[in-house]
Amino acid sequence: MISPIRDFLQKQYQEEKFMSISKGWLGLAALAAAGFQVSALAQSAADHDVTYNGAVGKIINENCVVCHREGGIGPMQLTNYDQVRPWAPLIQMRVANREMPPYAYDHGIGIQDLEGDWRLEQDEIDTIVAWVNQGSPMGDADVVVAMPEMNDPSEWNFVSQFGQPDTIIPSISIDIPANGNDLWSNHYVPSGMTTDRCIKAVQVKPRGDAKAVVHHANSSVVLEQPDGTLERQSMLTEYAMGKWGEIVPEGVCRTLPKDAIVSWSIHMFPGGVGATAPGTMIKDNVVEIGLWLHPEGYEEQAQYKQDLALYQISPQEDIAIPPNGYSMTQGFHSFDHPVRLDSFQPHGHLRMNAASLEIFYPETGRTEQVSQISKWSATWHHSHIYNEDVAPLLPAGAVLVLKQWYDNTADNPNNPDPDMWVMGGSRTGDEMTHAWLAITHLDDEGYEKLVAERQEKQERSLAGND
Repeated sequence: MISPIRDFLQKQYQEEKFMSISKGWLGLAALAAAGFQVSALAQSAADHDVTYNGAVGKIINENCVVCHREGGIGPMQLTNYDQVRPWAPLIQMRVANREMPPYAYDHGIGIQDLEGDWRLEQDEIDTIVAWVNQGSPMGDADVVVAMPEMNDPSEWNFVSQFGQPDTIIPSISIDIPANGNDLWSNHYVPSGMTTDRCIKAVQVKPRGDAKAVVHHANSSVVLEQPDGTLERQSMLTEYAMGKWGEIVPEGVCRTLPKDAIVSWSIHMFPGGVGATAPGTMIKDNVVEIGLWLHPEGYEEQAQYKQDLALYQISPQEDIAIPPNGYSMTQGFHSFDHPVRLDSFQPHGHLRMNAASLEIFYPETGRTEQVSQISKWSATWHHSHIYNEDVAPLLPAGAVLVLKQWYDNTADNPNNPDPDMWVMGGSRTGDEMTHAWLAITHLDDEGYEKLVAERQEKQERSLAGND
């Protein structure tokens, strides 16, 4: 049951009236009563003065401004105190409940060491909560909060790590109307590859204002056969709303072959989904794939191949979520050879609200929790990339257990109509039940080598702590 306080807060946010809330009224007791996650450490943060020009501005600049700035995808700008102050109660609510930054991945369950993890540390959350409770003071006016260096909002996400993409593969130009039914575009474009290359990183980026209207954009590698037919080789990459991109681990190769043709499958929703939906026509939209490539010859050095693939959880035609009801799907996958699981990205639509990944080991009967996302949202898809030192190593026969949950009630803020049946399908109003997994395929020798290397690192770490 949602408390009256939380119900009031959500109503105010939905009606965009948070700016009228009196400063600093939302205390620790109110947050706890509303059902929000409030750390016991927050009280200690409240025992000393907290100011914007002290600690808070730095936290916001380093974690929020990347989206909340001019040209960014956030619905308001948060680049200085005057912009932040009116939104302080809303910021407190969203941060205390771990809804912002928008990276839904549960704490304390499974692997926590992720590449590109947006989540705030608990002490940062406590600092913001205490600041608002103290009236959101600015602090010393002579102090200037430094703005971190960041890419232009239209820039590629991995520029600071890898520079500009080595190649960009655009889709054809597509007009997206302001309203109407779901649209799909399926077409082919040449990759421009003159030699086989290994992918280092990849990002898919809709141009301009189309981020909220491009529901997904999948791309496959196709090769022309001697008889002129086109044969699909593998998945190139997957994109869904909000996805940052993918990084391929060192020492493995996700191959983009010579003379490859890219098969695009782009799903668009006129008007858009989420807070930044433009609700206007998008003319001449192009979706681009940015590829960062290893030097020629890297494929010969790489010991193993990696691929990205869709892993079905249950037959899509079996999905039938009743009005004002709930549903859950579960699926199992195993391999006849050892593998390393490099990333996990669950996928669904507007009624999906949670997902998990486990590994079952038949020889011992043990089940290991790997990842859980309890507040999943279709407006932010994340490829959860495991740090190479902790990415799950599965012996042959181990079973991946994938689960997803669906909420077709009015409590689901993304639900457009809780009174209708929801079936499996490709439209935005339908539901899906699958996950995208990046898998490095090993042999027995490689598996045993990686297990031994991890054990050696762990022993060295333990010895260093003595």
